[in-house]
Amino acid sequence: MSRVRSALALAVGLAFASPAPAWDQASLDAALHARLQGDRTGACVAVAVIGQEQVLRSRACADPGQLARIADDPAFEIGSVSKTMTATLLAGMIAAGEASLDDPLADWLPEGSHVPDFQGQPILLRHLVTHSSGLPALPPGTALGPQDPYAAIDADELLAALGRSELERAPGSAFEYSNFASMLLSMVVARRAGVTFEDLLQRELFQPLGMAGAHVNRRPDEVRAAAGHDGNGQPVPAWTFHDEAAGVGGVRATLEDMIRYARAQLGAAPTPLSAAIELSQQPVDGAPGRGMGMNWMLVPLNGRQWHAHEGATAGFSSFLAFDREAGRAVLVLSDTGMASTGGLGSLALHLMDPAVPLGQPRRSVDAPAGLLDGLAGEYRLQNGMTMRLSRQGERLLVAPEGQAAFEMGYDSAGDFHPLVFDALLRPVRRADGGYGFQWHQGGGVVEATLLAPAPAAAFQADPATLQDYVGHYPLAPGFALRISIDGGVLHVQGTGQPVLATTAVAADVFAVQAVAAELRFERDDDGKVSALSLHQGGQVLRGQRQPD
Repeated sequence: MSRVRSALALAVGLAFASPAPAWDQASLDAALHARLQGDRTGACVAVAVIGQEQVLRSRACADPGQLARIADDPAFEIGSVSKTMTATLLAGMIAAGEASLDDPLADWLPEGSHVPDFQGQPILLRHLVTHSSGLPALPPGTALGPQDPYAAIDADELLAALGRSELERAPGSAFEYSNFASMLLSMVVARRAGVTFEDLLQRELFQPLGMAGAHVNRRPDEVRAAAGHDGNGQPVPAWTFHDEAAGVGGVRATLEDMIRYARAQLGAAPTPLSAAIELSQQPVDGAPGRGMGMNWMLVPLNGRQWHAHEGATAGFSSFLAFDREAGRAVLVLSDTGMASTGGLGSLALHLMDPAVPLGQPRRSVDAPAGLLDGLAGEYRLQNGMTMRLSRQGERLLVAPEGQAAFEMGYDSAGDFHPLVFDALLRPVRRADGGYGFQWHQGGGVVEATLLAPAPAAAFQADPATLQDYVGHYPLAPGFALRISIDGGVLHVQGTGQPVLATTAVAADVFAVQAVAAELRFERDDDGKVSALSLHQGGQVLRGQRQPD
């Protein structure tokens, strides 16, 4: 239920300067259509752009003929956006004088529970809502189901896993996203209230806001559950949660429910809920250098301060962000798990500010023959697994150690993907000109190391040609790449970013190893460099050359 973003791609997305954005129905429909039309995931997406005076809604599918999947406002799994609701329940207790962020977690657990500390420093509630508890991402020693990973985790298992946990650093000293910590928070707020977690949500949040379709395990008869799909468009089972752990990601809600929740974040909630919501939005001291509210990520975007949270399950994706001061919110819900392909972030950021590139649909295309040949070899992943990659006709064949081989498709973003399950293989150019890759699955990223010998000689760029590339390349309003030479090495600098060295890996192709990016230069009919494209994180930005 978490995401990893590459540093340069995020910096590009947040660097633009633009006037205050304004959407109308036609432009919103057009943007959603442009992002989804023909996307290989087959995703259907429902969005809302919420202002003080109006709410714009739009729905679209990669295949327009599939729009019935989401047409009647079904309930989506909202994944980790549920965490913000759990935090609101805690904030209500704090606002009522019944709790404090500085309460030790141990005080909220059954007597005799083992709670790890670090050299006497305890885990506090503030550490749970800022992902700085030091607890691992998942309950240690707990078996997760392959299709329904959280189904077996109840209160007894959470306490047993806590007893198996040890802290390697002081709580509050570093940010580490922890679903385990969020499950514990879910359990303890319900225990303190003396009711089930779902009953607490209904009483304190859903009913006051009129979120009639929102639920955990008790779906209202009049609400249809949307069917989830993986990143290849194949149906996948819904996730289930024991009530005690459901605050980590177990809420289901319709678009209209979530619009009501978003408007509450902008100040429309009734009292006393309004006090809890406002308190949950306030900055909380947690890990140094990481802006957090209570389970809200604080995101600066073009001079504005947004609160945001993304969610992902096997079959669904979600994103909610709001700027309370400006009275604006953006909501995106999908019936497709898109964690491996980068989630809904690029679409959501574009809806927050149209100056941020929208991103393009991932369409299935043929892989370049040179790439298929270049990736062939045996690799070891960081988790110890080995994989053999080979070319089979126009396909890449992957054979994990001890498992059946499977074929990979290829898309217009430059990534390979299995045809039978949701994952992604992203090629990465090495400094010697050859290829390695990153394996993306379930929201995580694992680097692969080539075990076979590297090529005998790396590609060498002619030093006399480096001057051909020097110049400015505007990629979007307010953002450009500057190409320069220092010490015989080509360097790149994005607007407002540090200077980074590049490595020549092929003719007119340079790798930026520090941020896993690639620069590809284009030449005109006279052989002069005329444009550049930046390839990173499955996205491509292109700009014409402007000489210094």
